[in-house]
Amino acid sequence: MVDPQLEIEPYLEAAAQKSMRVTHIIETHVQADHLSGARRLAEATRAPILYHQSAPVEFPHVAIEDGEEHEMGNVHMTFLHTPGHTPDCISIVVTDRTRGPEPWFVLTGDTLFAGGVGRPDLLGDGAETMLAELLYDSVYDKLLKLPDHIEVFPAHFGGAACGKGLSGKPGSTIGFERRFNPALRFTSKPEFVRFVLADLPPQPETFAENRRRNLGGQ
Repeated sequence: MVDPQLEIEPYLEAAAQKSMRVTHIIETHVQADHLSGARRLAEATRAPILYHQSAPVEFPHVAIEDGEEHEMGNVHMTFLHTPGHTPDCISIVVTDRTRGPEPWFVLTGDTLFAGGVGRPDLLGDGAETMLAELLYDSVYDKLLKLPDHIEVFPAHFGGAACGKGLSGKPGSTIGFERRFNPALRFTSKPEFVRFVLADLPPQPETFAENRRRNLGGQ
């Protein structure tokens, strides 16, 4: 389960209907747009909670590193550290070995969206420029190194406050975003940084409190 929301009953019901069980709970970063259900789901399923090792959460979890690989049956996952939206963001490259030996899709969390990228101002305190520079490295040096056919499934689409200009599409491909994503048309890091920092919408008032509670697992 990736980025579970606080209401975990639908996840448990869906797993039961398919005679499956939750074995991994993965957070792509410390969330601000919603209260996480990771701890509730872990209590219900005994599954471990996985965060990148840089996540400053204050409860037991499994710390993962950039490039770490995990197996779940026929599914192979490679974790990429893709900071920028927050310092602890990860993306997950997924291979379904029943379909083929090459990756099929990437879960990009709040790093890369259809039509946009994650906003780098959640931490405040003047960290926006540094995070925007990290975001450039994550997108250009990691995600855009993936083959064009890789499908992209982000955590949000149009209307979400975690980025600007997001498409209404819930998914895309690396190749389509490479060609048509407005944030990916730049050839230099300074141009990219200026773009992602310009005209950011105000953060919802709930973001800071959600992040504080999620850090403590409340």
